[in-house]
Amino acid sequence: MSAGWIILTVHLYILAVCITVRSSPPEDPVTCASSGKSNGGTNCTITNSYGAFPDRSTCRAGEVVFPTSEEEIISAVAAATKAGRKMKVATRYSHSIPKLVCPDGDDGLLISTKYLNRVIKVDNGSRTMVVQGGVTLRQVIEEGAKAGLVLPYTPYWWGLTMGGLMATGAHGSSLWGRGSSIHDYAESITMVTPSSAQDGYAKVRVINSSHPDFNATKVSLGVLGVVTLKLEAMFKRSVTYSVRNDSNLGEEAAAFGKKHEFADITWYPSQRKAVYRIDDRVPLNTSGNGLFNFIPFRSTLSVGLAVIRSAEEEQESNKDSQGKCNGGWLVTKTLLTAAFGLSNNDILQTDDRPIMEGVLFTGYPVIGYQNRLQSSGTCLDSPQDNWVTACPWDPKVKGEFFHQTTFSVGLTAVAGFIRDVQKLVDLDPEALCVTDLYNGILMRYVKASPAYLGKEEDAMDFDITYYRSKDPKTPRLHEEVLEEIEQMAMFKYGALPHWGKNRNVAFVGAIGKYKRAADFLSVKDAYDPSGLFSSQWTDSVLGLRDGLTVASDGCALEGLCICSEDSHCAPSKGYFCRPGRVYTDARVCSTRSAGCSSIIETQGNGEGMRSH
Repeated sequence: MSAGWIILTVHLYILAVCITVRSSPPEDPVTCASSGKSNGGTNCTITNSYGAFPDRSTCRAGEVVFPTSEEEIISAVAAATKAGRKMKVATRYSHSIPKLVCPDGDDGLLISTKYLNRVIKVDNGSRTMVVQGGVTLRQVIEEGAKAGLVLPYTPYWWGLTMGGLMATGAHGSSLWGRGSSIHDYAESITMVTPSSAQDGYAKVRVINSSHPDFNATKVSLGVLGVVTLKLEAMFKRSVTYSVRNDSNLGEEAAAFGKKHEFADITWYPSQRKAVYRIDDRVPLNTSGNGLFNFIPFRSTLSVGLAVIRSAEEEQESNKDSQGKCNGGWLVTKTLLTAAFGLSNNDILQTDDRPIMEGVLFTGYPVIGYQNRLQSSGTCLDSPQDNWVTACPWDPKVKGEFFHQTTFSVGLTAVAGFIRDVQKLVDLDPEALCVTDLYNGILMRYVKASPAYLGKEEDAMDFDITYYRSKDPKTPRLHEEVLEEIEQMAMFKYGALPHWGKNRNVAFVGAIGKYKRAADFLSVKDAYDPSGLFSSQWTDSVLGLRDGLTVASDGCALEGLCICSEDSHCAPSKGYFCRPGRVYTDARVCSTRSAGCSSIIETQGNGEGMRSH
């Protein structure tokens, strides 16, 4: 990458950070060739918010409906059940990367929760909130705050719907209380499921915390209806980011989450450093009105996004590892200087109303109310400006296009996993600079959950975002290292994949890691015996049929298979199937010659060792 590219890229990035802009909101993920009755449509396609599924296939449906009430949901489910028609639930923003939303074939029915977006009730006495499944996390935060109530732990992105985030097990970061998974704060779930003709082909099921099926329904890869959430009284937090050398990260990571209630760590392996989030409750009378408006979730100038993406494509084409490292270092420096989007106070008018929120960062600690610090996503709060600005990953503009590999490793195995990754960095110091361009590896704490498809043990979640080519047959620079990390986590350390993220290979054998999987499948069969809400994808993930991976030319480049022969990589471009260098059971697409297959073999202490 040339010096000119670096300077221009960073200047545009800083411009996007420092200027408050209002962007075009994302388009609806469902588009239809013709309008249908009741504000629906026919001959439809659906995608996710990134514009591409892992296999890049087009997902089709015969029809979409937009119910606004439970009665309309019942009507839609009943009609589809009577016709034996496949169904899937769609959300307003469709943030899941895998094909959870795709019904089989071309004639399926999409039931959108776009207009099931009402907060039905907030009860201050019981500290509960009743919401429809299409309500966003932001709505929950805002409506709760009006009543002096909050969810204690949440995902950091507020554009998720309650139905979607519960269905995929989305979480924040904490080992305290009930833990950081939203589904563990559900008190009751109302679901509409297929049923017999005697029931009118649809049945409303109210499942509360004492119901024997409750833990099967909390994470179910698809939720319809109403959710009751348990909240807490409003509180304040104190946040400080501390930059440290990563030499002791393996030893410190597990303990750090037990010391601080809202702790997380952002790791930059190629820079040999980590940023520790020291984040705890403080008394309500502590001075401060801080705000967290995470910079990568803000509206960004489309021209800046295009320049950044073009620079990254040039680095890939020229195999410019140093350019990636330079760019990654500058992105990290910029984010650290801006405290990732934290601010201490608003700019106020004389009547104490804010002129501008979240402008001034004057130093640590940043102290503020929970509802102002727990989540963000301001690129969604915007009128249409013809995509002069956008969310950075909006497929309508030339911007970010990436893979996400996200998994949780049990706390007892975290140190070994981190050390193995550090050994890979020692062998190839520039290989993970690509992650720095996407703000490193986010490490969050997740507590064991009673949900059948929830976390099996206290764990650390690793969220790795990295470049994806627009051409599925084009290999990535240093892709072997990220492939080895992916396989090492899943098969050596027995990591659990995030249900709403990941490439296909992360789900290989995943269902066998859940002790109550059989109980989940039993409830699934009882609620939907004809599998009308199931699909090829969900059945494959749940181990009910093949099709999770494919063996074809170039399949390993996109995580559609683990290579077993050179053709699964890109031999014409110098990428061949090779063993991993630290985890030698891995099979990765590499530019290494056949004689350089293995340098180090580490088995740890047998922690979570699994074959694939």
